[in-house]
Amino acid sequence: MPIRLVVFLVVSISIFTNAMNTQAQSESKNVPDEWRTRAEQTDYRKTWNYADTISFAQKLDKASDVIVYQSFGKSGEGRDLPLLIAADGKTFTPAAAKKSGKAVILIQAGIHSGEIDGKDAGLALLRDIAITKIRRDLLKDSILLFVPIYNVDGHELSSPYNRINQNGPDEMGWRGTSANLNLNRDYMKADAAETGAFLRLWNEWKPDFFFDLHVTDGADFQYNITYEYAHFQEVSPHVANWMDEYFDGKIVAEVEREGNLLTHYLEFGGREVTSGIYTFIATPRFATGYAALRNRPGLLIETHSLKPYQSRVRGTYDVLWKTIEEINRSKASLFAANKKADDDTITRGGAYDARRQFPLQIALTEKNEPFQLKAVEYSLQDSAISGGKKLVYGTEPKEITVKKYDDAQITASVAPPLYYIVPPQWTDAIERLTAHGIEFERRKTPLTIEVESYRLLDPKWATAPFENRLPVSYKTAAITETRTFPANSVVVSLDQTAANVAIHLLEPNSGDSLAYWGFFNAIFERKEYFSDYIMEKIAVEMLEKDANLRREFVEKLKDENFAKSARARLAFFYERSLYADKRIGVYPVGRIIKKIDN
Repeated sequence: MPIRLVVFLVVSISIFTNAMNTQAQSESKNVPDEWRTRAEQTDYRKTWNYADTISFAQKLDKASDVIVYQSFGKSGEGRDLPLLIAADGKTFTPAAAKKSGKAVILIQAGIHSGEIDGKDAGLALLRDIAITKIRRDLLKDSILLFVPIYNVDGHELSSPYNRINQNGPDEMGWRGTSANLNLNRDYMKADAAETGAFLRLWNEWKPDFFFDLHVTDGADFQYNITYEYAHFQEVSPHVANWMDEYFDGKIVAEVEREGNLLTHYLEFGGREVTSGIYTFIATPRFATGYAALRNRPGLLIETHSLKPYQSRVRGTYDVLWKTIEEINRSKASLFAANKKADDDTITRGGAYDARRQFPLQIALTEKNEPFQLKAVEYSLQDSAISGGKKLVYGTEPKEITVKKYDDAQITASVAPPLYYIVPPQWTDAIERLTAHGIEFERRKTPLTIEVESYRLLDPKWATAPFENRLPVSYKTAAITETRTFPANSVVVSLDQTAANVAIHLLEPNSGDSLAYWGFFNAIFERKEYFSDYIMEKIAVEMLEKDANLRREFVEKLKDENFAKSARARLAFFYERSLYADKRIGVYPVGRIIKKIDN
C-alpha cells in the first residue's frame, strides 16, 4: 500500500466493528466442509499460515484436473513461492497458453503479507472453479495464474500487532520481507530474490492482465473497496482506454451489484477528508506502475482496513470474478489494446525523432474537480494525549463534496535513442537488464562511435537508507562525444516490447533509474589526488602561460570563503590542469541515435 500523506488517525474501537453501509455481499454456496478456507471456517477471524496455505493449494491440484500447483522460485529464506495455475485443456505452460488463444491473467496477493485479503479471496475463487464449479465458466477464455502469497517470509512473521490500523484477521504477516525489503518498491532495481522470480514469471507467461491485491488504511469512509490503474501519460492510451471503458464503465457496476461500494483509490492531502483527494501515480517501482511499462493493464485493489475481514475478502472475490468474467467476454478488445500498445513501442524504437518525448516523470497539476465523497461523520476533539486535536469518527454515513486532483503533466522526459550501449564492466546493471527480459546483443569487437550521454553533477546521497540503498540525486548536463566501447559491451535496441523498461532503467532522469538507485556510484569517486607542494609549482606555471586563467582566478578570489581556503585555491588549478580526472560524473551508458553499421 502506498505511504499515506495523511497522519495516522485516531479511531474509536466502535468503528472496527461497524459493518459497511451496503447490502449483503455474495457468498460461496454449497461448499463442503473440507473445502472451506480457514477464513470461512472461523467466521473470517483467522487465516492460514504458509504451510497450511501450501497444503490447500496442493489439495486443489490433486482433486482437480484444472488446477496445477507449482513453485515459481525461492524466497530470501528459501521458501517456495507458490503458484496455482487454473486452466481448462491442460494449458499449464506458457507455450500451451499462447497456443490456446486464451487470456493469461496474473493475480498477485500478499506482496504486503499483512494485507492478506487476496489470498483468502483467491483460494475461495479457485475452489469455486475447481470443486463447487460455480465459477467454472471463468476458464472458458482465460488462464489464471494465482500467487496466493508473494512475500512468503514476511507472511510467517505473523503477529496480532503488525498492522495497528487493520480490522482483522486475528494475526497478520509483516509488510516487508525477512530482509525488511518492501517488494512493492523493488520492481525496477530487483534486489530481492522474490522480485527476480516474479520477473521470470512475467517474462515466461507474458500476462494479458495483472491484479495487485492490497489493503489500505487512513481515513474512514463508506467504501469497502478502492482501486486504481494507470491512466496518465505513464501508460499507453490503448491500455488506459480499455480500462476506462471496461473496468470503470462496466465491471465496477457489476461488483457493486454484489453488495460492494467502490471508488478510485483515495489518497488525502491532509489530516481532514476536506483537504482534498489526490490520485496516486504508481511509478515503475510499484507493481501496477511496472505493468504499465510492460503495456498491460495493472489493477490495484485496496480494500479498506477498517471494514470487517469478511467484507474485504468477499469484496476482493467479487472484483476478481467479475473482472475475469468481463475479460472472457471482451478478450478480443483486450488483446487488441495490448497489441496496439506493443506495436507502438516497437515502431517508436525503430526510428529516432528528437521531437518525440517519452515521459520519465509525471506529477499532478493543480487542476481539480468536485467529488462527492461517501464519508462517515467525524469531529475534531481536544486530545489529552497529544495536546492537539484528535480525529474521531462516528458511524453515520455522510456525503461530503471535496476537491479531487486527477490531472497530470509530464515533468521530465526524453527523446528515446535507437540504442543504449553499456560497457561490460557494469555487470550489476546488465544483470538487471537480463532480469527484466530486455533483449540485447554483446559486441564481439570494440566499437568507436559518437554517442549522447550525460555528466551527472552535484551528487547528493540520501541521509538514510531507502529499501537497503542510499539513492542519489544529481543534476544532468547533456554531452555528445566519441567513445570507444570495448568488446562484450551490451547494445540494447529499443525496437522491442520491453523498451519502456529499458528507458526507465538507463535514463538517469527517471525516478527509478539504475543511476538513482546507486548502480553507477563509482563514477562520482576521485581516485587520484595532489600534494600541495607539487600543485603550487604547477599553478604558478599555469598562471604564467594563461591570461584567461589569471583573470578567472582573480575573479574567483572575490569569494571570501574561497580566498581563505588554501586547499580550495589549489583545487581550482588542479581541476583545470591536465592531471584532473575528466571522467568524474560522466555517465558510462551511451545513447546512439543513428543506425549501427555492424
